[in-house]
Amino acid sequence: LAAEIGKVKNDHGTEVFSPAREEEVFKNVLEAHKGPLDPNTIRAIFREIMSGSRALQKVVKVAFLGPKYSFSHLAAVERFGQAVDFIEVGSIAAVFEDINRSHADFGVVPLENSTDGRVADTLDMFMRLPQVKICAEVRLRIHHNLLANCEQQEIRRVYSKSQPLSQCRSWLSKNVPHASQHEVASTAVAAELAQREPGAAAVASRQAAVHYGLRILFADIEDSPYNETRFAVIGTQENARTSHDKTAIMFKIPHQPGTLVETLNVFKQSKLNLTWIESFPAKSPKPEYVFFVDFEGHQDDPKVKKALTALQDHCEQLSVLGSFPIATAVSG
Repeated sequence: LAAEIGKVKNDHGTEVFSPAREEEVFKNVLEAHKGPLDPNTIRAIFREIMSGSRALQKVVKVAFLGPKYSFSHLAAVERFGQAVDFIEVGSIAAVFEDINRSHADFGVVPLENSTDGRVADTLDMFMRLPQVKICAEVRLRIHHNLLANCEQQEIRRVYSKSQPLSQCRSWLSKNVPHASQHEVASTAVAAELAQREPGAAAVASRQAAVHYGLRILFADIEDSPYNETRFAVIGTQENARTSHDKTAIMFKIPHQPGTLVETLNVFKQSKLNLTWIESFPAKSPKPEYVFFVDFEGHQDDPKVKKALTALQDHCEQLSVLGSFPIATAVSG
């Protein structure tokens, strides 16, 4: 049946990956569910069913910032399931380039973290390649764990990426004050080092512990219980409307007094709720900034269309980065 559906989609030029349709399936299943399994388990089961169904229609290629078992990889699995062709790359820029050159159908990149804020490399690439769009988002609750194959008092070095070390700074200082901290390229690399080196530990995910054969000495060691990273699923396709969308845009305005207030007033007049705003230095010899904004609504909604037209009068440059279903947070 899935193969036949794939043939029909191909004949009609319909996309195999439909975030709007898949979110509708998740919503209906969770609303109807009355059994003993928790919502995350139900979501995981149906995610893999849809992933397998998609694979029978077309092998979807998904690029992500590697290595495997990094949080970017976990976000990619959360969105697409296991039945895809994952392409591991070495930088956020490489994820964008794979999309731009059609080497991958989709990519997964981090946008922002509730503790550390924006991810500059991602915003920079949207400025460089504005033709790459946001097709969906993944909100991953980040839980860090101390992994090692030695005892707590034997730990002399703790490896992790800079962000996890920052997000666990107080816990590490209190519980392993005798250990030096070392930044590496990813949490997965940290886990590999902890596996190889005596007296080494890693701050990484549960999945990394399983893959590298490490013990979880302490779980959930992040300093803030509200640690969440939002990832963007990027590609080139447009999404159909749902009843719960958001739209992402990028714009540059004249560097003059009052221009930002006048621009943001368009959203107030249009009764569009902003969910994210970020400024980023423009690639210009002048002191200019590009603004990234998310707001509720789909670009095909009448009042959103009207607002985008009004924004054109205030902006030197305006790019719609995409409309996509609003995601709910899931545990990584």
